[in-house]
Amino acid sequence: MSDLRSQYLSMIGITKWKLNTKPNPKELIKEDKSNDWEGLNEIVRKCAKCSLHKSRTQVVFGSGNKNAELLIIGEAPGSEEDKQGKPFVGRSGKLLDSMLKSINIIRDEIFITNILKCRPPDNRDPKEKEINSCRSFLINQIEMINPKIILSLGRVASQILLDSEDAIGKIRGGEIFSDVIKKPIVASYHPAYLLRNPTAKEKSWQDLKIIKKILNT
Repeated sequence: MSDLRSQYLSMIGITKWKLNTKPNPKELIKEDKSNDWEGLNEIVRKCAKCSLHKSRTQVVFGSGNKNAELLIIGEAPGSEEDKQGKPFVGRSGKLLDSMLKSINIIRDEIFITNILKCRPPDNRDPKEKEINSCRSFLINQIEMINPKIILSLGRVASQILLDSEDAIGKIRGGEIFSDVIKKPIVASYHPAYLLRNPTAKEKSWQDLKIIKKILNT
């Protein structure tokens, strides 16, 4: 890891990137490996590997079609997600639903989850221990779902999945193949960001068209 990257990650509370590095994903998930979907769900719901389990209302495992071609990954649950136990609800969820409908996709057809399964206090960025604690769960989900394409939403999720220090504005705009999880990833803006910066919706539309093209291939 470069000194510049170390300094940058330290500023947001992360000293190492663990998800998209060279170790074999099969080795990374041994501790929490489950042979079935419900078994994994149960393991995640009982997780107490980091301090977030003390403040959570509910674990947000994810929702949707576990055989989906499109997997959407965000950063972490927010306050409404923590209350309802579902990812991307409230205003951000409604906007995401509208974005998906623009390319003729409904939520029930896809699966949506987050890097973290528990809400960080005050919606702060994930810390290294929290990322590492949830890492095996996410990799296990990706392997079980085996999606055709992954859409990462927001800076933090995209940087973690793609092992990048770049801003989301530089990461987005194309398809990037992950050597570790062996899947193509399209990075785009988080719906919460779009609610604050509606002028970025046009760029998100371009990213969605990339997703649709891949799904139609």
